[in-house]
Amino acid sequence: IISDETIFAIYGAKVKDALGDGGFKANYYTVPPGETSKSIEHVARIYDFLVGHRVERKDVIVALGGGMIGDLAGFVAATFLRGLSLVHIPTSLVAMADASIGGKVAVNHPKGKNLIGAFYQPRLVLADVRTLETLPKRELVSGWSEVIKHGLVLDAGLLAFLESNVDKLTSLTPDAVSKAVSWSMRSKAEVVTQDEKETGKRIVLNYGHTIGHGIEAATKFERFLHGEAVAIGMVGAAKLSNRLGHLSQHGVARHEEILRKYGLPTNCSGLKLEDVLAAMKSDKKIRSKAIRWVLLEDIGRVMVKDDVPWEQVVKTAQEVIVA
Repeated sequence: IISDETIFAIYGAKVKDALGDGGFKANYYTVPPGETSKSIEHVARIYDFLVGHRVERKDVIVALGGGMIGDLAGFVAATFLRGLSLVHIPTSLVAMADASIGGKVAVNHPKGKNLIGAFYQPRLVLADVRTLETLPKRELVSGWSEVIKHGLVLDAGLLAFLESNVDKLTSLTPDAVSKAVSWSMRSKAEVVTQDEKETGKRIVLNYGHTIGHGIEAATKFERFLHGEAVAIGMVGAAKLSNRLGHLSQHGVARHEEILRKYGLPTNCSGLKLEDVLAAMKSDKKIRSKAIRWVLLEDIGRVMVKDDVPWEQVVKTAQEVIVA
């Protein structure tokens, strides 16, 4: 079991006991919570732990935690002994709705987020929405960003459900949350099934992530949670889509309105614009040195462009990264 110290203190004993009842011997390794644990240094320490415990190919890595743990444990599973079986038990909303689905695993590099990674599918994803009740409010709010993203780019029906059930969802009414999370998981899984290794359609899932990752990297992954940065990035992508003559102003307003209703930021201040722009140029979605922008023509209608004039990018970034 690979987990973070906070999550393991809450659920570790339950998971260990459940595995023991099933006849499995479980060892565990914990890391400090937070994005800074998603590093090559922690990967190396986990490798040492696995070697010390004589882990074999028949053994299984269980990722117990949020998106950071899924990435870290998944990367370890993908690379140790050329691949161990992986099981995700996501405990955060962002991990349930997004990170545990699709097989993308990675760790960060000082120059950018998720630059060192692989595609590695789990054998099982086990999500229990009751774990969301112990999630800090800020992390819960951050998780709605990825669910909203799936509504914006994949399914206008999901977006309408999110817009009309804000109170039920933000108060964690079980039936509504289960419906939203399973809808979000299903929407993403359909895309991933068509394009497992992100050579085509799957890139639409990176909506909001170009500016979002730039903001995260420019703040050394310390100031914003992933969903918060993606929320700002989605507003930026919507404004850029509008600036280029595609998405309507009403479409931009729907972005800002729903994100605010779920408590998410739509802009940020106190950053150096040039730092964000430089980090964006290290993005994984670059081809032939051009950033591949995921943009919207309308809600649920996505386009990918790699010929966006840089001056338009700068002007848009100035709108969401305010002085």
